[in-house]
Amino acid sequence: MHLITLSPWSKTDILETVEDSLNMKRHPEKYRHAVGGKNLCLLFQKTSTRTRCAGEIGITQLGGHAHYLDWRTTNFALADLGDEMRVLSAYVDIILARFLKHDELVAAATAATVPIINGCCDKYHPTQALGDLMTIQEHFGKLEGIKLCFIGVHNNVCNSLIAAGMKVGIEVTVVAPEVNPAAVDKELWDAAAQKGCYKTLDTDTADVGDALQEIIAESDVVYTDTWVDMEFFTDPAFAEERERRLKKMIPYQLNSELLKRHDCKIMHCLPAHHGYEIAGELVNDERSIIFDQSENRLHSMKAILLKLLAQV
Repeated sequence: MHLITLSPWSKTDILETVEDSLNMKRHPEKYRHAVGGKNLCLLFQKTSTRTRCAGEIGITQLGGHAHYLDWRTTNFALADLGDEMRVLSAYVDIILARFLKHDELVAAATAATVPIINGCCDKYHPTQALGDLMTIQEHFGKLEGIKLCFIGVHNNVCNSLIAAGMKVGIEVTVVAPEVNPAAVDKELWDAAAQKGCYKTLDTDTADVGDALQEIIAESDVVYTDTWVDMEFFTDPAFAEERERRLKKMIPYQLNSELLKRHDCKIMHCLPAHHGYEIAGELVNDERSIIFDQSENRLHSMKAILLKLLAQV
């Protein structure tokens, strides 16, 4: 069993993982020897703070061992991917892979003989979504019936929120004037829309401001993410595209003016670019659950590790 996307996971799989996450947060001492010395490899092409810490610290707190591999210091880029994944599978019990391209992650999972966790690719970010579900459950006491509005660039995080919401009954409304090309997943979007768990706001209409206010007023959670993927934000080759996006997206910034009349929770998967997708004052606003959300990446990762290692 892998975690590449949440689509193959059942509602029961997801809800059990959320409940396990909450139990681990409440009673960490009960899980100190839960994995019995098993080994996790973190194979990362992308930079990371939360996912890396969640994996390394999480497996250690469960009584296992972590081994971090920066892709650039290995032979993965020089050799056949399938060969290297088979080799790595012989050394460790589970792999947390943070890849640039979804297709490469799928190829890696096909070759691996141990469970693979998608720690982020250009199409999905399922570990983030499971941590988000844990945070929503923690603050609202439920998942089914929650209304979440995602405002920003439709990206990998947005896709995984849609996939998660479709399974547990969260209604996700997306307000996205821009879509990352790699994140296009019409099969997912159509399936979620048919279940009534996904809808979008047409940002080309003249009354988009009023419509957005109506959506926020009905939402329990307002969620945003960076408008430019981390690997491109400071890349000189992406500078022109970055400026185009910033100019287009600034009307959709989460700020005090946009949210002044609304009693919703504010979420952001971090890192945040203050003054871009979110104004700095909202990060520490009393409605913000952003740092609970960040902390919960550790507890949810532990639950994911325990679930997948139980299959080994």
